[in-house]
Parts: sequence; structure tokens; C-alpha cells
Amino acid sequence: MLSLVIILSLLAFAFGKPCATEGLNSEFHLSLNKNLLRSLETQEGLPNPSVHLALRLSDYHNLPKESEHLNSLKNRLHNDIQSSLSNSKPIVGLLALYTLALKSSCYDLNTVTFTVSEMSETLLTHLKKQMDDEKDNIAFSHRPLTNYYQYSLGVLALCVSGIRVNNHVSNKLIKAVEMEHFKHGDSESIDTNAMAGMALQCVKDAGSHVQNAAELDTALSHIKQKLLASRRADGHIGNEFSTGLAVQALTAMGSRVAECAASMEAMRTDARSNTYSNPMALSQILPALQQKSYLTIKSKECLNEDDTLGVEAIVPVVDLASMSPVTLMVEVVASSGAAAVYSVDVPKGDSLLDALEILKGKNVGFTFEKESSLWGNFLSVVNGEQARQSDRRYWHLSSDGTALIQGINDFKIEAVQKITIKNTSY
Repeated sequence: MLSLVIILSLLAFAFGKPCATEGLNSEFHLSLNKNLLRSLETQEGLPNPSVHLALRLSDYHNLPKESEHLNSLKNRLHNDIQSSLSNSKPIVGLLALYTLALKSSCYDLNTVTFTVSEMSETLLTHLKKQMDDEKDNIAFSHRPLTNYYQYSLGVLALCVSGIRVNNHVSNKLIKAVEMEHFKHGDSESIDTNAMAGMALQCVKDAGSHVQNAAELDTALSHIKQKLLASRRADGHIGNEFSTGLAVQALTAMGSRVAECAASMEAMRTDARSNTYSNPMALSQILPALQQKSYLTIKSKECLNEDDTLGVEAIVPVVDLASMSPVTLMVEVVASSGAAAVYSVDVPKGDSLLDALEILKGKNVGFTFEKESSLWGNFLSVVNGEQARQSDRRYWHLSSDGTALIQGINDFKIEAVQKITIKNTSY
């Protein structure tokens, strides 16, 4: 009888705690932490605030390297944001991530300023102004200047920083949940639902949304149901690259172990097969695997932190067998519907970006331009035609009819296939 009581007590304990897993994976999580830290040495473009967030949320630290990366954010990324603000670009998502990254290092946000039109104002003041512009655009055109993912990030960054979020701002997000506006094409955007869930949970925890408390609770419940309904048989929520944020959101919203265990294991399986080679992807799963979320930043004190995380050099292994050529068909579909098809032989294992560079070099009429983002390069112009965010258009990529979930830097050409690049609206 006593043994039965013990068993029932253990079960009650396991199923009563939020999305938690056993400590047997700590060594594996440590190796992922090292991989993320190592990515700082090979990063291209601007320093990534999302990577800094994940490093700071971890249980293990290399404080000198994190401090060096913080200085890079405060200089290089800061200057890039300054340029965007001076040119009146809507960058609420990047501004919010920068805010969260600085907050994760317990940096005094009131000392961070930008100068626009000869007026110097704090980072948080600029973030609030950007959120007001986004809110006003929703009222006018029923959508943000950027998108609801960035809008949610803005709400989250303000809330985590201890700023009371304007009810009109948070209400716009609640209404978007109610109206199911978190779509990317015809598909549900799991990333947006996850970010909105964390943002609204923070607003609820702050206790400043009393007037619409019932609507807020309904929105959070709706988001949680959306995330759980999107869970696949293999544990992924949405796809491999949306699961990290989804688990973060479920953790923040107090989900139980039974709702997260399969997703945790799915991420570990992916990580072991190097699915998360992109630092941005790794930065979103590492907090989730360590039972953290971006809301954790709010209570972070940066005291008595571990400083034992070292990084060993890795000797690259060259697989000569992978150099064999693969024939790739590339179809470009313009906004008018006109299509052009090309063929090119590329080394097996090359990235899609490498393959497109080879095709461009053949001078057969195919041209493209790329822009950088926190996820890596993306196509901006193909065969002279733009697909701009300001026009609500992008270049949709698919392989043999299946949409790619990786970017052009990360998708590898392993077999004969047809890549379609289509100018698409959203």
C-alpha cells in the first residue's frame, strides 16, 4: 500500500510541474550551448541578439565571450539600428530583440539612446514609438507595418523591461488572436502564435490588463489550443524550426510535462542530426530544452553566474564522396505568372545559395540579389524582379513541390530535384 502511495505521489509531482524534463540530458544541452558559443567565431553580418539571449538564458556561461558579444551588439548592431531609425524604417522586431538581449545581460536600458532628427531619446522610448506606429497602422489598414510576430516581440520586450504596455497596444494583439490573423499564406504561423503567447502571458503576469482580463485569458487559451493542435505525431509543433518557440510559449503559459515531453524529445533528435546548424534556430531551441522562455529574462539578476563553459576547436572533416555532381532544375515564377526554367550541375552537398551562384555564373539569364537577416541570407531580387516586404511579397521556395523550411544558406542539395522560386504575396 505504501509503495502505491509513493508511486502516485511521484506521478502527481511529474505531471504537476511545468514543461520539465529529467536532468539526464544536461551533457547534451551543454554540447549545444558550446555549439552556439562557437557560432560567434564564424558569424556573418551583424551580431545576432537572439544568440545573445540564448547564451544569457543558459545555465552555463563563458562570461568573457558573452561580454565581447554584448559590446559588439552595443556598437555594430546599435549603429545599424540607428541608421534604420534615421531613415524611418519600421524595425520594431529588431529593436525589441536588441532590448531583450541587453536586458538579459542586466544592462541599464535607460543609458541606451538613439538620435533622430537631432533629438536623443532612449531605446525604450523609440520602441514605444514604433509600437504606437504599428498600432495606428492596424487601426487604419487592419495589419501592422511589419507583421504580428514583430508586434508581439515589441509587446514582450516592453513588458519584460518593466514598462506598462498601453492597453490599446495589447488589445490590438488580443483582437488579432480572436480574429485568427496569425497566418503566413494559407498556413497558421506557429512562430507568431508562440511569440504572441509569451507577450500576452507577460502582460497578464504584470497585472496591468485588468479591464479586459477575460479577453486576455481567452486569447491565451486560444493560443495554447492552437499550439497543441499543431503538434505532429513526431512531437514537432508546426515544423522543426517552430517547435523551439512553441515549447518556450507553452512553458511560459504553464503547460504540464505531458504536453511538452514529445516536443522536447523531437528537438533533441533533430539536434543530434545537426538540423539546427543555423545559430538562429539553435538560439530558439536551447532555452526551451533548458525549460526557459524569453519571460525568464524579466527576473534575471546576473549574479553568481557559472563561468566554466569552454569551447574546444573542431577539426573539419571533408567528405570527398559528397563532391559528386547533382543536376538541379531551377524554375523562376514571376508575379505575372511567367515562368523560366534552368538546369545546372552542382557539387552534392552544396547549399542552395552556392547552387544559385553557380547558375548565375553560367550567364544563361538567371540573376539574383540577396539580403541578410538574423536567419541568414534571403532572396530579394530574382531575374530583375523584387519581392519586397513593403509590398507584402516574398520569394517562396519549394523543392519538388514541397515548401522549404530552411533558408538558402542552410538547405543542401543532396539529390536531383527541382527548386521553384515563386514571387508570392502574403
